[in-house]
Amino acid sequence: IETLRILANHAIAQLESWQTATRALHESEARYELLVQSVKDYAIYMLDPNGYVISWNDGAEKINGYQADEIIGQHFSRFYPAEDVERGKPNRVLKMAAAAGRFEEETWRVRKDGSQFWGNAVVTALRDETGQLKGFVKVTRDITDRKRTEEQLV
Repeated sequence: IETLRILANHAIAQLESWQTATRALHESEARYELLVQSVKDYAIYMLDPNGYVISWNDGAEKINGYQADEIIGQHFSRFYPAEDVERGKPNRVLKMAAAAGRFEEETWRVRKDGSQFWGNAVVTALRDETGQLKGFVKVTRDITDRKRTEEQLV
């Protein structure tokens, strides 16, 4: 009976430890979600390894014009001008980010309404502890005003 009591107390302690860790993980995830969703001047979204959108923040909605339910599951190539898509640029960007860990460029982007804007985009490869590619995070900022000012200065 004493052995059973010791084992039961040990099991209870393990369960409490697991519950504490689970609670801390949920709190951490909530803080991360709040952080990403609070950013309004940057489009922050995640792509699966093939370039399909799997998450979308409010800044992405503001900059690109799509609501999350319209874009999640769609390929990120829709943010590129048609000529870039025809030349295979979106897939090359993913290949370069996967190879180097990160890819950055300033180029034209396309909004839902078809209008174009200058975007500074950073694509970062996401890998697990074994090095397996799990997807990408993409951060884009509308830099159209800055580009116009640079052109005026030139």
